[in-house]
Amino acid sequence: MSLSTVAFAQSDAQKSFDKLKTLAGSWEGTMDGKSGQGQVTMRVTSMGNTLMHEMKSGERPDGNRLLMTHYCAAGNQPRMVGTVSPDGKTITFDFLNATNLQRSQEGHMQHVVFTLIDSDHHTELWEFAMADGKKMGGLLDLHRTK
Repeated sequence: MSLSTVAFAQSDAQKSFDKLKTLAGSWEGTMDGKSGQGQVTMRVTSMGNTLMHEMKSGERPDGNRLLMTHYCAAGNQPRMVGTVSPDGKTITFDFLNATNLQRSQEGHMQHVVFTLIDSDHHTELWEFAMADGKKMGGLLDLHRTK
């Protein structure tokens, strides 16, 4: 009896992404020759599907829009537009578009509502739209631990 292992070739994109994931960590350097300007944190999230790159600088909302990108464990990245309640305590995000959304996927995150109760307590109501039109999700009731 003979056993053999077949190695599946990774795409160039997957190989490149795997290399980028090795950059996870905290980084400091210069930007345009100015020291102290380049502070970057990278971490792998969404079950290995996303490398989050956070640069500490003066990031601003997209013009007058508040946008959220959800880096989903399903491997897609829905973008949602936010609206704020008159009292400022509820921020509702609704689906705008998505990257890496494949027809073969079961669905995508479509809606989320953040309710700010106090500085140490908030809720998040998440809604996932299934490919068959059904919706699923749940309410997270979160309390600050640190």
